[in-house]
Formats: sequence, C-alpha cells, structure tokens
Amino acid sequence: MIKKHSLAQASYDQSALKTRILHIGFGAFARAHPIFYTDLANEASGGDWGVAVARSNSGEALLSELDAAGRFYTVAEADDAGLTARRVACVTQTLHPLRDGSDAIPDLISGADLRIISLTITEKGYCLAGGSLDLDHPLVQHDLTTPETPTTTIGTIVEGLQRRRSAGRGGVTVLTCDNLPSNGVMCRNAVLGMALARDSGLADWITETCRFPSTMVDRIVPALDSAASETLRELLGHEDPNGILCEPFRQWVIEDDFACGRPDWAAIGAEMVTDVEPFEDMKLRMLNGAHSFLAYLGALHGHATIADCMADDVFREAAYRLMMTEQAPTLSMPGTVDLNDYASQLIKRFSNSKLHHKTTQIAMDGSQKLPQRLLAPCAVNLEQGRDWSLTALAIAGWARYVRGTNETGAPVPVQDPMAGEFAQLAAVQDGRQYVESLLRLDQIFDPKLAAHSGFRAGVLSAYDRVAAIGARSALIETLVLRMDGQ
Repeated sequence: MIKKHSLAQASYDQSALKTRILHIGFGAFARAHPIFYTDLANEASGGDWGVAVARSNSGEALLSELDAAGRFYTVAEADDAGLTARRVACVTQTLHPLRDGSDAIPDLISGADLRIISLTITEKGYCLAGGSLDLDHPLVQHDLTTPETPTTTIGTIVEGLQRRRSAGRGGVTVLTCDNLPSNGVMCRNAVLGMALARDSGLADWITETCRFPSTMVDRIVPALDSAASETLRELLGHEDPNGILCEPFRQWVIEDDFACGRPDWAAIGAEMVTDVEPFEDMKLRMLNGAHSFLAYLGALHGHATIADCMADDVFREAAYRLMMTEQAPTLSMPGTVDLNDYASQLIKRFSNSKLHHKTTQIAMDGSQKLPQRLLAPCAVNLEQGRDWSLTALAIAGWARYVRGTNETGAPVPVQDPMAGEFAQLAAVQDGRQYVESLLRLDQIFDPKLAAHSGFRAGVLSAYDRVAAIGARSALIETLVLRMDGQ
C-alpha cells in the first residue's frame, strides 16, 4: 500500500491553451515524456502550448476515456525512495480516424494555430527501408493511390502538409521522439519520400518551410500493468486508464532547429544543442543496448523484469561491464559527459523495483533494434580489435529467444515484424545452421558484418554456450574469463 498523496496541479488555465502541437502516437511514453515536458514548460514559463493527441490504429477507447476525464491524466513517478505525481493539463483535444473521420488529423495539420507535429510511432510507423521510405510497402502504396484517405502516419502528415500549403500557411516542425539513429533525418526522408512520390512541388515546399530536428529521449516507461494500475487507483481514489507510472529520471536532448517556435522546454531541463548524434549514440548503445542484453538473456533465464535482473549479481555485473568495456569505448562524447557516471546511473535506474519493466516487453521488435543497439558498437569493436564477448552473448541470447521458448521450455512472446521468418527457421533448424540462417537476414545484419569471420565465429560460439549451459552460466563463464585475462 502507498500513502495517498496530494497531486501536483497545473496553475495555468487549460481553457486558454491553443492547439499548437499535434502529437501522433499517444502511448505510454508520449504521456510520460514529450507531453509531460510541455505541461511543465507551460507551468514554468507560460505560453499557450496545447497538445492535440492522436492515435492512428488502436486506442480509440482510451482517447474517448481521456475526453470523459476532461482531458486530464496522471503521471506518477516512482522509485524505491517514494512516489510523486502530477495531473497533466495541456491536452486540448483527441483525434482518431476511426472515430473522427480520415479528414480530422490532416485538417488539424492545416490549421493556423499548429506549430509542431511530434511523433512516437515506433520504428515500424515510418515505413522505412534502408533509411528511405519503402515505396513498395502496401500501406504506402495505398496512401499514394488514395492520398486523401491515408492509413500511415507519414501519409497523414503529408496530406496535412498538402492542405496547409494549399491554405497558404507556413511550414511546421516535425519532431520525432522515437529511438531511431539520426531520427530527424529518417523522419525527413520518410516525409519527403512520400511527398515527392505525390508532387515534386509539395516536396520542395516542405524542404523550404518545414524542419525535422533530431532528438534523444530517455525515460523508462513500462506499459501500464495491473500492479501499476492499482498504485494509481490507490493514489487517485479512482481509475485513470491513461495514467502512467514511470521512473523519476527524464532526459530530452533536442536539435534546436524549429520552423515557428516551441515551448520553453529548456526551462524544465531539456538540452537544446546543435548536434544530437553523440547523445543519441550514448543512449542507444549504453541504455538501450544494455536493456536488450538484459531482456533476452534475462528472459531466457526466467527473470520477469529488469529489476529482477538487477537483483541478480551476475546480470548486474555483466550489464555494467557491457556498458563500460564494450559500449562506452565506441562513443565520442563532449568533455562534460562522464560515461562511468552515466553507466552507474543506469544501473541504479534499472534496479528500480517499483517499475515492472518486463524483459519480454523490451524484447519486442528486436529485428529493428539490434542494428543500432548491439551490432553498431560490435562492428566498431571488431574493427579496433577490442573484446566484444558480452555483446556476442546478447546477440546469441536474441537468436535463442526468437525460437519462442526460454531455457525451461516455457513459451516466450516473439512480437516482431519478422516473427514468421524466425518461426520457419526455428521449426527446421538449430545450432550452427540456424544461426547462420539468421545472420543471412540482411534486414538485420549488414552483409559486411555478417561475412566477417571473427563475428560469425563469436556469435556461433556464444550461441552454443547459451544453448548448452544457459544464459546465466554463460555470463559467469565470460566474466571469469575476463577476470583471468586481466
């Protein structure tokens, strides 16, 4: 049980806000991070920055419940020291094409008040192939054939910008908050790819008037499970289906390149910089890479959450060693950044027992996450002759996990765009043949890396060890060998 706390309330007038921001992808992270930052910025510096929130596919009922609650929801921050909460007040309207019609979101984009379109749509939502829009994607084909009734987020944005241009209005900022390398560039490529396929004049107008800054976002926000829902219910005295329970830590690094203004996010801790890439690499490799490492190996061993992994000395030590010896050396950071301190902060954050961040949740969509989180630093270490044995175990853990069972034979969920291909391979292969087949999937593995004899041998050896003695024993063996080699 928790003590009932009074909630922090916004002192600004919600009714005075204008819809300056459209956020597409109103999931847990959006509620706890970019929208939360805007709420705090309104509180700290004033302004009329209201946010319209939209979802494109599922979640229609949650948006209607948010409307019924006066468009307020709660963000509760919990760690082992306690819990604080705030009622977010900056949401001005909700939109869903199935409820409000296919014109609702494009028409809002064309509106005079709008300044920013922000996104948390996951990697899949950008419909990319090789860093550019996948023009062969069936949903992209649909949006090019019938652009007035788009089904993809990218198609929706482009249709809205077309209407904005036709109305004689200026451009906007498209601000992605997804974990993609050079995410602003990727988002720009997707939007311009769709626009160019429709009308070169529209693409030119977007290039001239719109901005696509890159960002790095960081906050651990688990999906709302029954335990978190109960905590919110105890705190509030009622259900909050859109409420969030997350860690207190938050970080936002933003390329300061906006078409027509922004909230004063810097006043509440956002870092406005000219180059996001070093911070992005740091987070993708050290935080996200360690998360994936723990997710696959932890789930195989039977650890349900990241906090469970941290309560296990072997996993805790291995995660820290991965970050400091195999990921940090691949980074080039400003002199003000202390990577050892960052790794120590991450271990503390991962250990937060109040967050039920499931290993199987983090394990989702591995085919799209491995290249940035684990394979990129691995390639650097191979080139520079450094040890990458813990990374090899992480890749092997992923390969073993996507077979669909843990070490006891219990099923684990394989939620991935390539899940069907993994299942086909796992049904007829194991061991060396199975791993070699995975390494030939160039959607995941760069052919040059996959062809590297040292890489192949390292992953194959790690897979054999994980399969033979289990994830935890393989970690112990690797840590011991490292100590003996020092």
